[in-house]
Amino acid sequence: MQPADHPRIADARIGVLIVNLGSPDAPEASVVKRYLKEFLSDRRVVEIPALLWQPILRGIILNTRPAKSAALYASIWDRERGDSPLRVITGDQAGLLQAALPDVTVDFAMRYGNPSIPERLAALKAAGCTRILVMPLYPQYSAATTATVVDKVGAVLKDMRWQPALRVLPPYHDDPLYISALAQDARAEMAALDFTPDVVVASFHGMPERTLHLGDPYHCHAQKTARLLREALGVGEAGFRTAFQSRFGKAEWLKPYLDKTLQSLPGEGIRKVAVIAPGFSADCIETLEEIAIQGRETFFHAGGTHFAYLRCLNAGTAGMQMLSGLAARELAGWRESGH
Repeated sequence: MQPADHPRIADARIGVLIVNLGSPDAPEASVVKRYLKEFLSDRRVVEIPALLWQPILRGIILNTRPAKSAALYASIWDRERGDSPLRVITGDQAGLLQAALPDVTVDFAMRYGNPSIPERLAALKAAGCTRILVMPLYPQYSAATTATVVDKVGAVLKDMRWQPALRVLPPYHDDPLYISALAQDARAEMAALDFTPDVVVASFHGMPERTLHLGDPYHCHAQKTARLLREALGVGEAGFRTAFQSRFGKAEWLKPYLDKTLQSLPGEGIRKVAVIAPGFSADCIETLEEIAIQGRETFFHAGGTHFAYLRCLNAGTAGMQMLSGLAARELAGWRESGH
C-alpha cells in the first residue's frame, strides 16, 4: 500500500505511437522555412558535413525554397479541415487504430514539425504507458526515415529517469498484409477508372545513389515491394514500371527517375498510365502535388492521353486492416499480460 503522500502513479498501460515524416503548420513561407530548417538539418537526411552544408542551407536554400514550397503546400492544403493532408490522414489513422485496439492507448507524431515525438511520448508516459510500440509508417527501411525516428525516440528516452519499455515496428516492405492491402486498394481504384492503363508505374521516394553503396537497404526493399505488388496485381513485366521521385540537388539519385519515365512513355506508344506510390502510407505533398499535378502535366505534355494517380492506403479499410494487423502482431505478449 502506498503512503498517503506518495506521488500519484497512473495505472500501467500499453501505448502505440504511429509516426510519419511531417509537415509545416501552415502553407506560409515563414512557417515552411522553420519546418525545412529542422528537416534539412537532420544529419540522417543530408549526409554532408555540417561545416559544408549549413552555410548552403542557411545562406541559400532557406532564403529561396520556402516561398516556392509554401505555394506547393497551398495547392494541396486541406482547407476543409484546416491542416496538411499528411497530418489529417495520420490523425485519422491513429483514431481508427485506437478503435481497433481499445485496450491500448494510440497516438501519433511527426518526425519533423508538430505534433512532435518528444511531446507525444511525454503524453503517453503521463497517461501511464510503461510499454510503447513505435510504428514508423515507412514500409521500406532507410536511414533517412526509419532510423531517424529511432534516433529521436532514443534522444527523448535519454532524458527520462523512468523509461518505458520499447518496441519498434520493423520494415514491412514484403509483408503479406501490406502487399495484399496495396493490391486490394489498387484494384478497386483502377476498376473505377474510365480507361484501362497501358502501364502501372510504382513510384517511390528517391534517395541519393550513394546511400545504396553505403549499405542502405531502401532500394532493395522498394524493388521487392514493386515486384510483389506486380505479381499480386497479375500484371506482366511489360505492363509495370518502377521509378523514384523527389530528387534534390545535383548528385545522382536512385534511378529511373519518375519525371524522366513519364516523359519517355508516350514515345514508347504508352499513352495511358496509372501511378501508385507504395512507399507512402498517407497522401502528402510528394503524392498530391508532385505526382498527381506535376506528373500529370509532364505525361500529357509528352503526348500521354490518360493519367491517374492511385491514392495511398491512407485511412481506408484495406490500409487500416493492415496497420491493425501489424500492430497486433508487434504487441503480442504485452497485451496478454494485461499491462
